[in-house]
Amino acid sequence: MRVQVAIVGGGPAGHLLGQLLHRAGIDAIVIEQRSQDYVLGRIRAGVLEQGTTELLDELGVGARMHREGLVHGGFSLDFDGAHHRIDLQQLTGGKQVMVYGQTELTHDLMDARAAAGLKTVYEAEQVSLHDFDGEHPKVRYTNGGVSYEVECDFIAGCDGYHGVSRASVPANSLQTYERVYPFGWLGILADTPPVSHELVYTNHARGFALCSMRSPRRSRYYLQCSLDDKVEHWSDAAFWDELRRRLAPDLAERLVTGPSIEKSIAPLRSFVAEPMRFGRLFLAGDAAHIVPPTGAKGLNLAASDVRYLARALAEFYAGSRTGLDHYSDTCLRRVWKAVRFSWWFTSLMHKFPDTGGFGQKVQHAELDYLIHSPAAGAALAENYVGLPLETW
Repeated sequence: MRVQVAIVGGGPAGHLLGQLLHRAGIDAIVIEQRSQDYVLGRIRAGVLEQGTTELLDELGVGARMHREGLVHGGFSLDFDGAHHRIDLQQLTGGKQVMVYGQTELTHDLMDARAAAGLKTVYEAEQVSLHDFDGEHPKVRYTNGGVSYEVECDFIAGCDGYHGVSRASVPANSLQTYERVYPFGWLGILADTPPVSHELVYTNHARGFALCSMRSPRRSRYYLQCSLDDKVEHWSDAAFWDELRRRLAPDLAERLVTGPSIEKSIAPLRSFVAEPMRFGRLFLAGDAAHIVPPTGAKGLNLAASDVRYLARALAEFYAGSRTGLDHYSDTCLRRVWKAVRFSWWFTSLMHKFPDTGGFGQKVQHAELDYLIHSPAAGAALAENYVGLPLETW
């Protein structure tokens, strides 16, 4: 088989890139190691920057998002038992975010790809990347016991942190930067009405808490927990009791509880691999960088990566290599700004085991500054709704 672009990874980054390339008239195949049901079963991010929602609209896949998603013009920063609303629209000149689950976004992209009759391979085993340092890269895999080889002009590695794409790069060609945080997030999904109509970020002496949602009838809550904690140590009742302890009294009183439909613990890390291009292999999304979920940047960074890559590939087929040559540097400028914001917001909202009372006092001083300084609030809001796209 021969295509112009082989996309390795069938999550939101890979499928979004596939739609962008299809719109540009570029022939691409998506190769995913897991089943379609497995990909759609992942419980992931749910806050989309305005630029991401606009991109989905441009691609014609935003109709269900607008029907079922929740537009948020602000969120609450809670500390010392009080609420402080960050008015995103007022602080950014009208920008907002959309709460719409990554699973639903991926489903919409899959449906659009299937409707267009575009080629996607699920349950591809033994995926390997070859010759991407030359002019004729290849992707090999097996499916149903049969071996396949895809010849292409370019390979897009959209297969996540644990995927084969970054692992295929020679170690001496890669520089990595990492920060592992000394805690994780215990998350629960429940078919209960959200405790607030907007997200609530809570700084508490017992640890961070986040009140989020997926719909008016489905809630998503998180608690900061230790890295050695186990999901089986947390009954639903224990989770709800601890969440109440960390919430402001009025929220704790109106919290509606119920049986969990998903419960998991996720470690938090910041990770960046540089560069993001190796010959004719381009990394995008979690294959190149990870951010803690505090700032809701992971999925949005993947969207900006593939937007840059699709534009660069379209320029290449129109006769210019400029975009491809600048892809890595352009992406990384935006990536590091998101890494900085996610690190800062995580550091602001969580209890760190080694900072003690001094660290908590400094956090509260900064929180107090944020809610009373229009300039500081605007910087938070500007980063939260998404910085403008870079140019080359």
